[in-house]
Amino acid sequence: MMKGVIIQNMSFKVGQTMTIVGVAKPDAGDFAVNIGPNKEEIVLHINPRFNAHGDENTVVCNSYQGGIWCEEHREGGFPFSQGEEFKIIIEFTPTEFLVTLPDGSNIHFPNRMGAEKYSITNIEGDARLCSFEIK
Repeated sequence: MMKGVIIQNMSFKVGQTMTIVGVAKPDAGDFAVNIGPNKEEIVLHINPRFNAHGDENTVVCNSYQGGIWCEEHREGGFPFSQGEEFKIIIEFTPTEFLVTLPDGSNIHFPNRMGAEKYSITNIEGDARLCSFEIK
């Protein structure tokens, strides 16, 4: 299921914060950050869409469980620009992921699988990863 840059065996646990810095390609359609327990399931899918899947300038969050996409979650603006650097900060609490977008706005996304740690992170699509940190 996952493609692009896959970071494995680096657990993301409740109480930790993940920081991802990247650059969207100049002609980016979309990119995604995925966090999950394995390569087949995704607990948090963050998908900034410049112009993809019928959406323009929209951030879509979702999860993928048991071979199907769950209910999409859309909130907030679109603080991403093609060809520009971005920083996404994800705080992992016992009940949710608090996602801070480049403009400081937040998305609250539930921890739908309920686990206290996830071991795979993936960045795919029209963006280049510059740095990745969990602390």
